[in-house]
Amino acid sequence: MAATTPLAVVKEKFGEKAKLVEALEKLTGEALWVSRTNKDKGLAHVSNAKLLRLHATFTTVKEKFGTREKLIDAILELEKRSKDTGLRQRLLGWPVPRLYDTYKSAAKRHASPAARAPVTTAKAPAAKAPVAKAPAAKGRAAKAAPAAGTKPAKVAKRTSKKS
Repeated sequence: MAATTPLAVVKEKFGEKAKLVEALEKLTGEALWVSRTNKDKGLAHVSNAKLLRLHATFTTVKEKFGTREKLIDAILELEKRSKDTGLRQRLLGWPVPRLYDTYKSAAKRHASPAARAPVTTAKAPAAKAPVAKAPAAKGRAAKAAPAAGTKPAKVAKRTSKKS
């Protein structure tokens, strides 16, 4: 079984980290990217695991929506708030991974109940054999239990006055 460390995945898919960074920079154009990186360090100093997650998210968003604007429109449409300009302005400041997570959560939340429920086969409940009851213990329990078909006696409330 091969190791599935982030470094192994980077070497398997891209060859080296520099090629992964190049592939990610192609996806991070003006249409998808909110520039929040440190200009001195850039993407080269980001961990392999984070770069792989970013690449997967950006490729999915690029294929499914094309731009951040269309992703934001899809979120607003799912939430039935397409005319809410305040929410649109707030979402414009969010990075793509956060927007995509919000989209996935909203899609899951607004899916039909049939789509959310796991598929199970309906089985008729098996008929159970009647269970024989053990005879009642004699003593207090026998005296406290009312006879079948009779109403239980009312218990008078105790009231005490404290002085």
